[in-house]
Amino acid sequence: MPEILQLEDEFLIAADAQRTVSPSRVLKHGDTFAVFDQHGDIIATEAGEHGLYYRGTRFLSTFEVLLAGRRPLLLSSTVSDDNLAFVADMTNVDVRRDNRLVLPHGEVHLFRSRILSNGCSIDAIRVCNHSLQPIEMPLVVRFDADFADVFEVRGTRRQRRGTRLADRRGDEGDEYVLGYVGLDNVERRTRVRWSRTPHAIDTGRAAFRFRLEPHETLGLELSVTCEDEEQRAVVPDFTTTLEDARQQFRERTDRACVARSSNESLNRWLQRSSADLEMMITDTPLGLYPYAGIPWFSTPFGRDGLITAFELLWMNPAVARGVLTFLAATQATIRSDAQDAEPGKILHEMRQGEMPALGEVPFGRYYGSIDSTPLFVALAAAYYRRTADRGFIDRLWPYLRAALTWMERDGDADHDGFLEYARHSSNGLVQQGWKDSNDSIFHADGRLAQAPIALCEVQGYAYAAWRGAAQLAEMRNENTAPDWHARADRLRERFEDVFWCEDLGTYALALDGDKRPCRVRSSNPGHCLFTGLVASEDRARRLAATLMDDTTFAGWGLRTIAAGEARYNPMSYHNGSIWPHDNAIAAAGLARYGFTAAATRILDAMLDLSQAMDLHRLPELLCGFHRRSEERPTQYPVACAPQAWAAGAVYMLLQASLGMDIDGVERRITFHRASLPLSIDRLVLTNLTVGDARVDLALERHAQDVGVTVVRREGQLEIVAIK
Repeated sequence: MPEILQLEDEFLIAADAQRTVSPSRVLKHGDTFAVFDQHGDIIATEAGEHGLYYRGTRFLSTFEVLLAGRRPLLLSSTVSDDNLAFVADMTNVDVRRDNRLVLPHGEVHLFRSRILSNGCSIDAIRVCNHSLQPIEMPLVVRFDADFADVFEVRGTRRQRRGTRLADRRGDEGDEYVLGYVGLDNVERRTRVRWSRTPHAIDTGRAAFRFRLEPHETLGLELSVTCEDEEQRAVVPDFTTTLEDARQQFRERTDRACVARSSNESLNRWLQRSSADLEMMITDTPLGLYPYAGIPWFSTPFGRDGLITAFELLWMNPAVARGVLTFLAATQATIRSDAQDAEPGKILHEMRQGEMPALGEVPFGRYYGSIDSTPLFVALAAAYYRRTADRGFIDRLWPYLRAALTWMERDGDADHDGFLEYARHSSNGLVQQGWKDSNDSIFHADGRLAQAPIALCEVQGYAYAAWRGAAQLAEMRNENTAPDWHARADRLRERFEDVFWCEDLGTYALALDGDKRPCRVRSSNPGHCLFTGLVASEDRARRLAATLMDDTTFAGWGLRTIAAGEARYNPMSYHNGSIWPHDNAIAAAGLARYGFTAAATRILDAMLDLSQAMDLHRLPELLCGFHRRSEERPTQYPVACAPQAWAAGAVYMLLQASLGMDIDGVERRITFHRASLPLSIDRLVLTNLTVGDARVDLALERHAQDVGVTVVRREGQLEIVAIK
């Protein structure tokens, strides 16, 4: 009898039966985010992620509005295009008394809107009587707080919890306070307030009885503030808060580069992605940073921030500057096995909350990522080429040198020229590349690879880091440039010798601890195209064909693992699923080697995917089932949405399809073999900035190519189109 496989992953996101793929609504502001259903309700379930969260803790686990003792009938709900407000229209259900219909459904309109500010959620409710007679009925609000750490909500079990305090009611009947003292000795409070005095307040419940004449409207505001020992949130006014947020949104977006096309589906995808990125980019004490995803990763992640910055670099290089600044400030300076930290290493993730503070999870400030450090250096080089911002690179230089020293020493512990990883923390991540689930790196027969592991895409990041650092050193007249160029050359040559699998037409997924290649067809080598690591044009062509064949390209995008591989599973997290950011990077790699038609095919697939998604929002990932005619994609049950690098994917996909390169040093924009899908006749880029120059460009799809027209140009800037 074969051995029974025991699957254990301490930080796995539990996909219990309670979790569904029905659309949730999401809002975020700073370190506060909320996940709720289409009514606007937060429904308590054992395995549900609904809640109002602040600094890694769920401060509200139940929040329901009942009309006449029943849940209202939903008419419609959505989140505004700018992601600042949730709105829902509802009505009463049939109200019966003694088996007699006393109020038919559709007589009372309940409008509900929600916004967030820092540590606060505000609901504005309006109730309108559309019947021909006066109506008297109750509106009840139910609420509760479990003060669960986000890791508890994800499914991590704790042996002990803190103490729930006795609830308190305000003396004037204007508020209700729920409290909790954690094992970290921090008191956390949830303060619920209302603009009208309730007729009755019970445990976790406030009732408002109202009488409405025909066509009369009544208004009510409900606020929930999240408080800890560092902050007691101030409750702002709903209207003022929304107006201020929209003004700030307009000021930011008015300065940004805007892409708009003849295809309204693409425009809706772009609009949602732009708003999602505005929501995810957070003003931290260390500068602006794109938080990774909601609900599980609403916090700084090194890899996610770096890749998001790469995706946005052509149209908004300020994001890269913020990411680099934040990661330099949090770069490891000491060795700590518990944090998988070594001097010069770049952050993997940073968490707030009770469990990280107590060390129950290692992620308070955790460095178990093999790729964040080379990506940090590579992004700095790409940022300079895009912006020619010499002063910023000069300030960043000591951090870049420290990162390169880590790559040379700790990152390549056996000095074979490859970066490899093995965790030192007893409860850190086993896999430390972007595919970080425990079963993601394996051999052709399905055996898991043993550490230390050298991932193929990480060698691409290292190549870009060494080459980019050498170019920066040349700019600075540093004598290290020749040595770093030589390191890049040696890495490229050795990679071709060791990783290439002739019979598979691709590069090995990884090398295991015995330097045996994991001969598995995967999407990872697409990242090697993106970084320019692939030396041979013939191998680049063969790799492109492998990536685009039916075993990897599933119609909705590229699978992480090709169909037919031992651990291929289209419903898995990393072994056959489809990730938008992974597709964008592969498309950019294909375009780098001249395969813009293949990149355009991926863009077209992702465009179709966006049309099938709620709010046109690409999720973190979806299942990798092959696309079937007239059927919708199969969603992954615990995917984050929005996810920053999924939102940024559209911009890298457009850049790849257009073969667009921006050289800020030479003040030149180049389009190489530009291509557009048949569904897009025209694309206009407005307010594209290079240094102090600005340009508006119109791109028209022709039968064999794409024409580029300069609509407006201010300042010195060269536009080049290569057929």
